[in-house]
Amino acid sequence: MWRLVEFHMSRCTSERKVYDWNAVPWRKLKKNVFKIQKRIYRAAQRGNKQLVRKLQGLLTRSWSAKMIAVRQVTQQNQGKKTAGVDGVVALKPSERQPLVRQLRINDGKKVKPTRRVWIPKPGKDEKRPLGIPTIYDRALQGLVKIALEPEWEAVFEANSYGFRPGRGCHDAIEAIFKSISQKPKWVLDADIAKCFDKIDHNTLLEKLNNSTPIRKKIREWLKAGVMDRREYQPTYAGTPQGGVISPLLANIALHGMETEVRKIVPGNVVKQKELGVVRYADDFVIMHKDRKVIDAAKEVISKWLGKIGLELRPEKTRIVHTLEGDKPGFDFLGINIRQYKVGKYRSGKTGKGYKTLIKPNDKSIKAHKEKLKTVIDNHKAAPQAALISRLNPIIRGWCNYHRTVVSKEVFGELDNYLWDIIWKWGKRRHPNKADTWVAKKYWKAEGSRQWNFMDKTGIKLLLHSDTEVIRHVKVKGAASPMDGNLVYWSKRLRKSPLVSSRVIKLMSKQKGKCEHCGMLFIEGDKWEVDHILPKSLGGKDRYDNLQLLHDYCHHQKTRIDGSTESRTRKRDRKAEEPDEVKISRPVLKTSRIGDNLA
Repeated sequence: MWRLVEFHMSRCTSERKVYDWNAVPWRKLKKNVFKIQKRIYRAAQRGNKQLVRKLQGLLTRSWSAKMIAVRQVTQQNQGKKTAGVDGVVALKPSERQPLVRQLRINDGKKVKPTRRVWIPKPGKDEKRPLGIPTIYDRALQGLVKIALEPEWEAVFEANSYGFRPGRGCHDAIEAIFKSISQKPKWVLDADIAKCFDKIDHNTLLEKLNNSTPIRKKIREWLKAGVMDRREYQPTYAGTPQGGVISPLLANIALHGMETEVRKIVPGNVVKQKELGVVRYADDFVIMHKDRKVIDAAKEVISKWLGKIGLELRPEKTRIVHTLEGDKPGFDFLGINIRQYKVGKYRSGKTGKGYKTLIKPNDKSIKAHKEKLKTVIDNHKAAPQAALISRLNPIIRGWCNYHRTVVSKEVFGELDNYLWDIIWKWGKRRHPNKADTWVAKKYWKAEGSRQWNFMDKTGIKLLLHSDTEVIRHVKVKGAASPMDGNLVYWSKRLRKSPLVSSRVIKLMSKQKGKCEHCGMLFIEGDKWEVDHILPKSLGGKDRYDNLQLLHDYCHHQKTRIDGSTESRTRKRDRKAEEPDEVKISRPVLKTSRIGDNLA
């Protein structure tokens, strides 16, 4: 075993190839990294700490892992163009491999402080502080995260859903539904005050219990300080929001909450499971049929959080009942969860006398309406197509998030609201025209629907009610994408509520695989919809001409399919071709990496 590890270590450290960035064999690199991550995950499950540390050291020195970390930070992350204190933003392809060669855990460099950026909290006047590290530190954090995440995914509690691969808000909501659907319960709906800003550094580092180089580097990141408007401020607690590794560190700090709470329930494992605990990042709920147990859980949680420098936020922490009381039910992640009394003959075969409904909460609906109205007000003089193209992503995103709960009536109400404000938009543009003239100009009949807000080119406004309501299936137990069961995770991705219907159709058509490299799509992958025959060469925007590719596979395919040629060059090339070549031009289809395009 050790000879094999030493062989891999020498192989990875000597692997210093230089590629054209757009021609890097990402499929090979990704497979190399995932193999080691899977071994770390299984070793951590067995409790073999020594092997875990050896493999983590191997991964932090791996050229493949360094390349993937740099690609994530400089190409894929949304904040790639946000500069740290050094002013460096997303790097050019020619600058990325030099960064890869610089990445080392024991680099001997002093960590630069993070740059303070204040962003507004949704629906509030207050602002949230972000700490933006430099590009180098972000890439190094990404490398450490690649090595640390498999170890902790193997031991994290099953009902922890925030900032974890393969898990999300909908899994947390479904876990709550399963906990309360069979019996009304008391609920401790709690929120941790300034979780990311107050985590105790020493307690976090003790929990990490990692090898000296990684632990030392994480300590340096935590103690780096902040530059706020050219004023340096030291950091004595917390993990900077904006760092690549910060969500993982926050989950590590809060790990053990579920185990601690279950200790207050005496008896066997079955009785302990009656106490439901669901956590999404710093928001969590505790559910039990007995109010005394919930009161005791609140005290236990308060003491446990105090050990890591945290406390509950009083204004957002309350104890409620799911069925009874003045204000039954509670809000969680933009969803209202509540039980309603009904007659015993109207509550299904069980005759419970109540039913559990999970719906979008009023705050989320109000915020969505305000966003739609703001967009329309900001496009008073814009063309109809511009307004539609701005509204559609907002409608699609909000509906996809809420499509797994009881949303049909809400979708209909939002369509009525949208109709009213769009009608006012049209009348304001043409105050001297009759209503019938405005209706004919902006609304057209298509199919069975007589009123479609669409322009002459066919760009149509989406309706909320067009979104199909589909029940979400919760992730199995403590399963993780690091366990190697790629078929399971690929199938889950094809049913994800956050994936658009077009992407889901293409995934199903391709059996969950990328048409270029043949690898399964799993959680965390970045994909792009590609035209097999590019539109610039006459390809149509139809399903028979579309395929789903990894982002890096799409870049490789685009380099050689002729779609990046200049218009002048294309016109000159076509003019030089004989007529029989023009007629018999083949349709481009992708194949595996290394093969040519047909």
